[in-house]
Amino acid sequence: MLFRKKSRDMDEWAPMPPLVVASASLILLAAVVAMTVRDINRQRHHMSYILSEKGAAIIRAVEAGARTGLMGMRWGGNQVQTLLEEAAGHPDILYIGIVDKDGKILAHSNSSKIGQTVPNRFSRDALKTTTSGLWRIVGVEKKVKAFEVYRAFCPLPGQGKMRGRGMTMHVDPNTGQTRMDWCFSSKGDSSDQIIFVGLNMAPFENERSVDMRNTLLMAGLICLMGLGGFLALYWAQSYQVARRMLQDTSAFAKEVVTSLPVGLIAMDAAGRVAFFNHSAEIITGLSRMKTLGRDAKKIFSEHMEGLVYLLEPGISVTEQEIECEIKGKGVFPLSVSSSDILGEQGHYVSRIVILRDLREVRDLQEQVRRQEKLSAIGELAAGVAHEIRNPLSSIKGLATYFSQKFDKGSDDEEIAQGMAREVDRLNRVVSQLLDFARPSDLNLRPMDINELIPHSLKLVKQDALTKNINIISQPGGKPAFAMADADRLTQCLLNLYLNAMAAMNKGGVLTVRTAVEDSGDVRVEVEDTGKGIPSQDLNRIFDPYYTTKASGTGLGLAIVHKILEGHHARIKVESRPGQGTLVSMFIPGAKKAQDPKAQSGRE
Repeated sequence: MLFRKKSRDMDEWAPMPPLVVASASLILLAAVVAMTVRDINRQRHHMSYILSEKGAAIIRAVEAGARTGLMGMRWGGNQVQTLLEEAAGHPDILYIGIVDKDGKILAHSNSSKIGQTVPNRFSRDALKTTTSGLWRIVGVEKKVKAFEVYRAFCPLPGQGKMRGRGMTMHVDPNTGQTRMDWCFSSKGDSSDQIIFVGLNMAPFENERSVDMRNTLLMAGLICLMGLGGFLALYWAQSYQVARRMLQDTSAFAKEVVTSLPVGLIAMDAAGRVAFFNHSAEIITGLSRMKTLGRDAKKIFSEHMEGLVYLLEPGISVTEQEIECEIKGKGVFPLSVSSSDILGEQGHYVSRIVILRDLREVRDLQEQVRRQEKLSAIGELAAGVAHEIRNPLSSIKGLATYFSQKFDKGSDDEEIAQGMAREVDRLNRVVSQLLDFARPSDLNLRPMDINELIPHSLKLVKQDALTKNINIISQPGGKPAFAMADADRLTQCLLNLYLNAMAAMNKGGVLTVRTAVEDSGDVRVEVEDTGKGIPSQDLNRIFDPYYTTKASGTGLGLAIVHKILEGHHARIKVESRPGQGTLVSMFIPGAKKAQDPKAQSGRE
């Protein structure tokens, strides 16, 4: 259906919502299903009524025949068995039988079943039913079902009986003698026998299958016709909606493409820039307004010459990693992709170039590489350190013993003392190895970093005086609270002080500053006026065993980095050869340090 709405200029038909089409279709389907189910139930009820009446009529006929034989000709069980066999000769009758109240077959149209027990016991209510019969559907053979009608069997209530204690006797008409016979009940006027007849359901089932098939076919046709009408109506008015949806989709796609985290540049068939998203502006440093409509090759050749080849039609590039120099931004890694956009007939429409900045990816790869290396070295260090420390204790003990045996000031005494000093040096290296390999179990608590700095500087004050190094402490103007382990952070600061003093072998200035960032992080700076670090070594200074000092172990800064990782802190190193080095640590504030999303790393 179409809904009418009025506008100021003209009347127009509003589009029919899909929900209305779906609801109408469901209502139609429900109505058709309801009618079909009702028709099927009516057919099933009609079949049950006909078969139950037919079965009851057969039972009455058998009872009438048995009554005549028992009253006029003094029949017994054998004659009733013959009657059942004759009655079961009708093609619609599968079997007729009589059972006692316990389900034991007394007589059956198939004499081989006499004495057996019926698989499915009859309801006790059948013994109380003497007029209309009960019915049920049972399986007879594979894929064959019987409509079974049953009720109490009372051919001669109250006649032909001799009462005793639970035993019923029958008078033989030929000999005049009495004998037991199942035909006669021992319970007065109430019968304890059930007669049942199994009717063949196949003809009715076949007819019902045909009727059901026709009913379902008609229901399906009605449903299809109704659905077809609704769909035709829906498609007829969908064109009116398509234009508006296309506009919305175009606006949505434009917004998505504009907000992509990768640089997207599209050219038209003439090679002019047709699209330039925000990420492309960030990567290239060019303004979108100054690039749209201009020749793409000219722009690329002026600002990023290494990418001009991506503009050539017919060349397809996928995720190619290059080092690209961009004017005013230097050289950094990019992942580039480009391909042609073709029309339906295969003609060239435009070309698209995708740029992805890989600097962050490279940093993550470097962090993963370093973590793997640290993990391997840590495991090796833990094992080696424990194996070395025991013999070192023995060697030092022997060296001390021999130094006391030699004369004071002799060469032998000096050699023995030198051995002891070298053992002490090796023991310090082993201790550093264990510190590096030991898990970073930190005792974090809120503390003012400004109070920790003076204590840590006292530990190197005497050494600084000896080397003619002036120490300057510049705490921030307000408390710098952070969640920190005082002992481990002191160790971290001490390693940085010692490295800075080692770089100032001719004296200098060691400056320590603290400040609180706008983000809440506490910034700690350690600056020296030493010889600095070459730029090619900056990326390796935190690697274990990397050192530029002749007597260094290369573990000092590696331990610093590990301690800061445990604090979820960052470290940044800036150095100018010949002028000095500035090391900045950014420790999360007391609140931020408990944030599980806090990241650690270095810059």
